[in-house]
Amino acid sequence: MTVTELVPYEDALASYDPVMGLEVHVELGTKTKMFCGCSTELGADANSQTCPTCLGLPGALPVVNAVGVESAIKIGLALNCRIAEWCRFARKNYFYPDMPKNFQTSQYDEPIAFDGYLDVQLEDGEVFRVEIERAHMEEDTGKSTHVGGATGRIHGASHSLLDYNRAGIPLIEIVTKPITGAGERAPEVAKAYVAELRELIKALGVSEARMEMGQMRCDVNLSLRPHGTETFGTRSETKNVNSLRSVERAVRYEISRHAGVLNAGGKVVQETRHFHEDDGSTTSGRIKEEAEDYRYFPEPDLVPVAPSREWVEELRATLPELPRVRRNRLREEWGVSEHDMQSILNAGAVDLIVATTEAGADSAAARKWWMGELARSANESGTELSALPITPAQVARVAALVAEGALNDKLARQVIEGVLAGEGDPDAVVEKRGLKVVSDDSALGAAVDEAIAANAAIADKIRAGKVAAAGALVGAVMKATRGQADAARVRELILEKLGVEG
Repeated sequence: MTVTELVPYEDALASYDPVMGLEVHVELGTKTKMFCGCSTELGADANSQTCPTCLGLPGALPVVNAVGVESAIKIGLALNCRIAEWCRFARKNYFYPDMPKNFQTSQYDEPIAFDGYLDVQLEDGEVFRVEIERAHMEEDTGKSTHVGGATGRIHGASHSLLDYNRAGIPLIEIVTKPITGAGERAPEVAKAYVAELRELIKALGVSEARMEMGQMRCDVNLSLRPHGTETFGTRSETKNVNSLRSVERAVRYEISRHAGVLNAGGKVVQETRHFHEDDGSTTSGRIKEEAEDYRYFPEPDLVPVAPSREWVEELRATLPELPRVRRNRLREEWGVSEHDMQSILNAGAVDLIVATTEAGADSAAARKWWMGELARSANESGTELSALPITPAQVARVAALVAEGALNDKLARQVIEGVLAGEGDPDAVVEKRGLKVVSDDSALGAAVDEAIAANAAIADKIRAGKVAAAGALVGAVMKATRGQADAARVRELILEKLGVEG
């Protein structure tokens, strides 16, 4: 299937209904692995965080990570799932070089959480309910690095390197039920679901859920069925999609690709596919196995997990305010529209604005700086807002200096520029660059006199009653003082010197 054979997206939706299934893997932020005591800290030398258990050596026995189980229960509760009173682990058998045991310890027909839902809000305010099939515990694989090829994949590589530090890190896999009824908005629904799930995971504190670091990744299952039919088509599974934008693009591409295959009289192959960030396309990976191909059987070395109802309710009581509820509360407190709140959310600025208000700024000022000057800086540098080298406390201090009259907006932007450049806290930048607003009459008087003398015609208009013309003189004084004059006081002085009432 080539790109030229793709059916235009709108044409595909005119003939077919998309059916999606999203499988999201979340790496838990535990200090040790799921079944052994090895560290999960990032950045260690390759294969330095391994032991006989996570390497699957003979005689080594696993022990379940209690924090991992607790995190799984919290996720299940936040997703409105039922929590199993009794569940167990299973062995999922398949051979890959990055699976040192030749099986993955997972859960199969007895997951710890099941039958839930997550409501997600689309950009126009519509709420779409995504039903959750299950959330189960398992372990991550190691990491393969393919060397010598042009693409970084195994095809064409001269050799591969294996790092088992990641093997055994706790994972929660969250699987949706088939998502139907989204129609042309299927890509938007997929993106909104993964975004909402990421915010929920972060709010629970069980993972940082940084997709760019592989801490959260999505497998996109998609099939098409002709309008008016109920039978699902053959699905493809695009693996390990690691950004919100890519989830949306993968769904859109696969809809067009499937339609192209079906319109040409072909049959969609049930397979895994790779997503390509550069052009948003997918390419074939391997034929997709069915569950029976994995030869699941109960893990004989682990006892079942049977969380008591008392423990589950204790964990339920610890759940934080969930993201959608919190956003609605903040939107009302801040007095912003649904559209503006969505923009704040898309920019990743909600927590930054909250932290800035907690540091003393009012919410309007916090929104102004994060969504204005700082968003511009983030866009120009190609980074996330939260990655900018400025803290909410520093932004709050800039807002305070503006509120006090020590800075105007132009000077405040220069202060922010200095902080981002590593020149220190806002007060240090103000001192170093000499950026304080000049407001005393003695310092401003001479500049006002010069402006009046240099613009006699404008001064005459003001004397004649055209007070609005004072803006031109204010501008001249601001230019002469490099923007540091107190504009309001300058206007008052101009009118006083010209004998005009404001």
